[in-house]
Amino acid sequence: IEKNNSSYGFQFKDKTGKVFNTKDLAFLPSVKHNTVTMTAQVSGATIQYVYQLLDNYTLDFNVKTQGLSSIVTDEKADFHWNYTVRGMEKGRSQEQTHSEFNYAFDNYGSTDYDTNGFEEPEETLNWLAVKQQFFTSIIESTNGFTQTKGTQETIEKGEFLKKFNFDGQVKLAGNELNQNFKWYFLPLDLPLLKTFEGKEFDTILPLGWSFIGTLNRIFFVPVYNWLSDWGIAAGWVIFLMTIATKLILSPVMFKQHKLSAMMKVVKPEIEEVTEKFKGQENAMKRQQATMEIYRKAGINQMAGCLPALVQIPIFYALFRFFPNMIDLRGKGFWFANDLTAYDDLIKLPFHIPLIGEHISIFAVACTIVVLIYTIMTSGQMQQPQQEGMPDMRIIMYIFPITFFFFLNTSSSGLSWYYFVSNALNILIILAIKYWILDEKKIHAQIQQNKSKAPKPEGKFQKRMREMMEKAQEQQKMQEEQRKKMNKK
Repeated sequence: IEKNNSSYGFQFKDKTGKVFNTKDLAFLPSVKHNTVTMTAQVSGATIQYVYQLLDNYTLDFNVKTQGLSSIVTDEKADFHWNYTVRGMEKGRSQEQTHSEFNYAFDNYGSTDYDTNGFEEPEETLNWLAVKQQFFTSIIESTNGFTQTKGTQETIEKGEFLKKFNFDGQVKLAGNELNQNFKWYFLPLDLPLLKTFEGKEFDTILPLGWSFIGTLNRIFFVPVYNWLSDWGIAAGWVIFLMTIATKLILSPVMFKQHKLSAMMKVVKPEIEEVTEKFKGQENAMKRQQATMEIYRKAGINQMAGCLPALVQIPIFYALFRFFPNMIDLRGKGFWFANDLTAYDDLIKLPFHIPLIGEHISIFAVACTIVVLIYTIMTSGQMQQPQQEGMPDMRIIMYIFPITFFFFLNTSSSGLSWYYFVSNALNILIILAIKYWILDEKKIHAQIQQNKSKAPKPEGKFQKRMREMMEKAQEQQKMQEEQRKKMNKK
């Protein structure tokens, strides 16, 4: 805390209605061992701040008053904390995004956060934190804060990122303020935060809510810490984490790639159906015939959605993990000096919208690999283009390019993870194509499936067929009505 970027104090109202603030008083200090006592006088009353330095980044803050009851009658004091946080990390927008309020209420039973501001007049806050990307400042009240309100203001340029303002009330006992508070100035290290039992400080670390946060806490963080304990460089730890994740997902991924191979085998038959039922008026027949081919071949299209659904929570968990893992802070790997921020080996002499003033090599490498993977898979999974419909392959090719703009300003650890992940996907596809799956055997299996009695329809297939049949009937009725109107 320097350059007057943080101030706090208590505000009282005297019997005449005049307001005075401890921020405006002159305090005299006295020091004894690890304790500092600050004493101020106001209208015959004495106010003391007693600070005691404790272990684990904790500063005890005891407020004592004597004679205050003779000058105030309000039975409460307003607490104000104004804190302008300065940038400490690489990547201003990322650090601003991760700078926010956190607070606990309901006797430490509930916690919440807010990136814009908050107002909790009905709740009693047990503690309030101003969190940045890797560090947090927390004020805790033994009796809690009431009538609380927090506001934030983003600072566009300069060394400071945001202005935080917090207002709350504390109760007076006999019009005297004798309460204990604590300040905590903590690095956001998950094992350290968990040592403060009952405080729920670990919720300040934004690893994600619900299943996302659980996935980070029980898998990614422990696996990273375990591998790091072996003395492996951070970049190679991420590499090994990627392999571990791929091994866990391998059964699901194998089914996806097998489905791709089966789709490729039946593609000529799908093209025949598309050619046979041309035109928008035959759209229902075309769709029904296509589904019939898949059903006879034993292909479940919904199975292709499962890998994508499984990977969504993993992607978001890692999106939260890499920029908030303090053990990665300052850890370099190849082009990146810090795996929690972007690499800027290529610096631009001007600013480009959506890109900035740099180009991340990890982001470029990841984009290229994702594009190669997309090209390899789009031809297998994509159905023949339907009339009146956009070519989905174009959209699939555009996605990796737009993904670059996101990765260019994101954590290089995240880019490195997805580079390795998609490079492994390419190797898996090649291995499946040339060594594991035999397309001739798959074709023979599909022909054998066709000769058998078709499998009974599943609930989803039945609903789809019924919906199509109803739509087809409605379309016929509309055509008949249109013909009658034309005759009239």
